[in-house]
Amino acid sequence: MDFSYKTDEELVISAFSNEDSFSELINRYEKKLFNYIKRISNLSKEDIEDILQEVFIKVYRNLNGFDADLKFSSWIYRITHNEVITNFRKFNSRPKFFDLNINDDILESIKSDFNIEKDLDSYILREKLKEVLQKMDVKYREVLILKFFEFKDYNEISDIIKKPIGTVGTLINRAKKQFRDILIKLDIKI
Repeated sequence: MDFSYKTDEELVISAFSNEDSFSELINRYEKKLFNYIKRISNLSKEDIEDILQEVFIKVYRNLNGFDADLKFSSWIYRITHNEVITNFRKFNSRPKFFDLNINDDILESIKSDFNIEKDLDSYILREKLKEVLQKMDVKYREVLILKFFEFKDYNEISDIIKKPIGTVGTLINRAKKQFRDILIKLDIKI
């Protein structure tokens, strides 16, 4: 059966009677969520896969609790976010290194929002961005990753991190300030 024409929300509704609908949701989100977890954590591929398994189990168990007025993507990212936090607490460690995949779309988004010169070598810029993001406070790094890497809007970020939209705006502004401060502190010329 072809599910490509169905929205996520329609798939949730049909998942109650057709498990192939739920499989389609997994197919749509598995890679996105894997990359999201990878960007915000220092976990091995196996640990990320374990978290993803827990995420999809929780999503399936809680489909009845999904509020159709919200976006499914925000809901599943929030569950993923919470599962990563639970994992951090369980192992009582904070990530030290982040394997950030900074593609051209992300690079252009960051360049334009942070007024970074367009002619800077893309490879050098990617490496410098990784270095700066690794040094940022987790709460600030996370909102920048959601905004610039996951392309979430303020409403979606609010749903994911469970903070009011105004707080999201404040966090993003503070994150940008910390980003710039780290650039200056590391004497990185961008």
